[in-house]
Amino acid sequence: EMDDLDHYTNAYAVFYKELQAYQELLENTNAINWGQIFQIQGTVQPYLCSCLKNMRHSFLPNTISVLSLRMDPKLTLAYLDISHASLLSKTWSRGGNPRCQKYLANLIHCFPSVCVLDDSGYPLSWSLTDQFATMIHGYTLPEHRRKGYSRLVATTLAKKLHSCGFPAQGNVLETNIPSITLLKSMNPQFLPCSFFRVIHTPFHFLAKSHL
Repeated sequence: EMDDLDHYTNAYAVFYKELQAYQELLENTNAINWGQIFQIQGTVQPYLCSCLKNMRHSFLPNTISVLSLRMDPKLTLAYLDISHASLLSKTWSRGGNPRCQKYLANLIHCFPSVCVLDDSGYPLSWSLTDQFATMIHGYTLPEHRRKGYSRLVATTLAKKLHSCGFPAQGNVLETNIPSITLLKSMNPQFLPCSFFRVIHTPFHFLAKSHL
């Protein structure tokens, strides 16, 4: 399926040490479909980050701590289901629209995920993997926080990725102190650069009020 308005699926990952290489990519019109709304995400060195918006800190855990948690027997550690996509879209800072819900449903269908379910099968805490093998949307419902669920979900998903031959990687807002504190307790390696996401919208779409 091709949807020129779907910047969730229309995505490019870029990891360069030199700004010149990034510029060359953008100048190569055959490398990118400029007729679509799309996103470019990646990392650059610190001295370049001052000119970019949506700053993030990337992390790459090099060890995964074993967590011993006595979970309520009514709760279950499981995979996410496509039926959960609506809830995930509503609770994601980048979500809240039909394209995001469809994107999350596709991620759940195709890639590893982990969640804590209550006795009625409702997700309380979760994390999933995107098309770049990045752990995203780690979230616990507010009323169920401070119970160790986020740590359990993160370590379980990281082990699953490692077992498939992938690194456990992700990014977190530098202002999200609770998540950074959790990550530090898991012995991660914070990379010496920042993560960015740029969303490009072609001029012919800007005039459409619904975008």
